[in-house]
Amino acid sequence: MPRYKLTIEYDGGGFVGWQRQENGLSVQQAIEDAIEKFCGRETTLFGAGRTDTGVHALGQVAHFDLAEAAEADTIRDALNFHLRPAAISILAAEPVDDDFHARFSATQRAYLFRIINRRSPLTLDKGRAWQVGTPLDSDAMAEAAQALVGFHDFTSFRSVHCQAESAEKTMNHISVTREGEEIRLLLQAPSFLHNQVRIIAGTLGWVGEGKWTPKDVSQALAACDRTASGPTAPPEGLYLLDVVYGKKAGGEKKKGGKKKK
Repeated sequence: MPRYKLTIEYDGGGFVGWQRQENGLSVQQAIEDAIEKFCGRETTLFGAGRTDTGVHALGQVAHFDLAEAAEADTIRDALNFHLRPAAISILAAEPVDDDFHARFSATQRAYLFRIINRRSPLTLDKGRAWQVGTPLDSDAMAEAAQALVGFHDFTSFRSVHCQAESAEKTMNHISVTREGEEIRLLLQAPSFLHNQVRIIAGTLGWVGEGKWTPKDVSQALAACDRTASGPTAPPEGLYLLDVVYGKKAGGEKKKGGKKKK
């Protein structure tokens, strides 16, 4: 059966998350329904990452199999037609090898977290960024973020409901940049824990407000205890930005490997 890779953009505000659930419409279900309308058969869609309720995507990746081959552009256009008026766009469809897997073939993922640092209410960015009215020191946030780069036990920065077998992960890159009233956090890693980016954003928010110093972030990481870190930032600021395939980019070390100091 021919396999196809989809690159997907969506506004997560109207969905219960990526994964199909019983309590509401998910992005996965909406696209699977569109595929069935296109080909007349039920199809399972496999995504690169399970975004939560309210989380957006600029470059989510998924794959599925069709009983018969079709032109990639035809698949893209047909799915977009059947997805209307849902806030989901298939940016691209392309044929891939049978051994391609949207989740397991990925070598790096990138997330963007947007903070709008102003007191006035949001209009155009409402539901698409975390608004913080207190002035934030983005330089202090950038300095503190570097303590989280490398191979660490990220127990302090994952949800207590996280189902990952190990909290040991490699963070390849974190940057904090500011342009006017918008602060952007860019994080790149082979994989992420549940709520990891949002907890990092909430913790760095404390640094920006002056409640914490960069040293406090290092101490929170070393504590390996969720209660030692900051709050979980709201989902509307988070975007799955990109998923990389091919050559490994600083892949995960085996459990029990030496941690970066």
